[in-house]
Amino acid sequence: MKPGPRASQRGVTLIMLVAMAMLAGWSVRSGIGNLRIVGNTQARQEAFAAAQAAIETTISTPMFSQQPAAVAANPLPIDVDGDGRADMTATLTPVPACYRWRAVPPSELDPAVAADRACMGSGAAGNAGLESAATGGAIGGASLCADSEWNVRAVVSDEATRASVRVNQGVAIRGLVTDVVNSCE
Repeated sequence: MKPGPRASQRGVTLIMLVAMAMLAGWSVRSGIGNLRIVGNTQARQEAFAAAQAAIETTISTPMFSQQPAAVAANPLPIDVDGDGRADMTATLTPVPACYRWRAVPPSELDPAVAADRACMGSGAAGNAGLESAATGGAIGGASLCADSEWNVRAVVSDEATRASVRVNQGVAIRGLVTDVVNSCE
């Protein structure tokens, strides 16, 4: 007896079913892999944002240019998701280092800028309180401020995702000559 046309197609159906199951498995595996990649990228970007926030917080404190070692000694808790709890901790390793500074000439100071007015000083001892355009009000024709350049490095490691980021940033800060000289030499 000769088998009918339906009986000869049973094997093809089984092969197609196995092929479709394999394609579905590969699709799921590929989707999970892509999801992991996106999750890792998000964790890395959050750690990078935490490092940037730590650097910004550090350079915004007045103590940064006066006592960089004291500022770097304390780890900075960073809240990434805005829930009020620290999600990551950033450390400044090594201690921020000043690698160059220069005194600001009075000609570069702008009396309209509050920070520059502090650099002009009063000059009361040298000229009885009268400021001249030539000296900018600073004693002896020199400015009371200096520009300093720093290298700040923040390190963030997230225990939950195992993301680790190191960010170096150059920073230029204007401060009192006495503070800059003490920190840069």
